[in-house]
Amino acid sequence: MELNSDYWDDLYRTNTTRWDLGGPSTPLKEYIDQLKDKSIPILIPGCGNAHEAKYLLQQSFTDVTVIDISPLLTEKLRSELSEYENKQLKIITGNFFDLKGSFRLVLEQTFFCALNPALRSAYVSKMYELLQPGGKLAGVLFDREFEDGPPFGGNKEEYEKLFSQQLHLLTLEACTNSIPPRAGTELFITAKKEAS
Repeated sequence: MELNSDYWDDLYRTNTTRWDLGGPSTPLKEYIDQLKDKSIPILIPGCGNAHEAKYLLQQSFTDVTVIDISPLLTEKLRSELSEYENKQLKIITGNFFDLKGSFRLVLEQTFFCALNPALRSAYVSKMYELLQPGGKLAGVLFDREFEDGPPFGGNKEEYEKLFSQQLHLLTLEACTNSIPPRAGTELFITAKKEAS
């Protein structure tokens, strides 16, 4: 099974993205709520239905970029969010690993778990490339295994080893504010690209 644009188009066409929450994840919403500078460039990779991006826009953030490999999805977002596009919001259809840019913050919400686990080291390298010096990756990772993916699971020990290869881990701990169905199965990560 190749996790390409056709695969994701089919999932969005049939509405079978089983990990979509229908709104912003509580841990990320609360993280966003404590951000003071609303002008920082923020990236949401593999944005899906872009619940976190919509929340950022509602909170008056002014420099949000989303990318997803599914053209069907990004066209839907362009229609839903046309009042913001090319102003506070940039919508990109494409492969995250081809993305160019420089961001102060990357928000991770179910993109990491949607990737083939063989790409996880490449994911961390790409994060390092996209983050500005002093920039942060923040988000939610699954702390559980799944029978068949996506989503693909993992655990704290594995993530510590993986992310600390290139980023400085600030936080990697159990979420205390997960929605009830996910309680006890999520970790919150914050990791920083050290200023050289």
